[in-house]
Amino acid sequence: MNISKFEGVAMDLGIGVLILFMLFIIYDLAKRSNAGKFGMGVLFFALGLGMLGFIIKTVLVEVLDF
Repeated sequence: MNISKFEGVAMDLGIGVLILFMLFIIYDLAKRSNAGKFGMGVLFFALGLGMLGFIIKTVLVEVLDF
């Protein structure tokens, strides 16, 4: 495994861990504020859109870069 492959795998893994951590932060924020089911859904939708956009962009770059 050369250095560029390692960097690519490490970057993907690191970003995945950060996304999971951000989801945990959103969940914790909703629980501490007693947001309820609807409020938790709104928080995950609104704050999760940025992460979803990043994931969609990454997938599109990989698909179009063949």
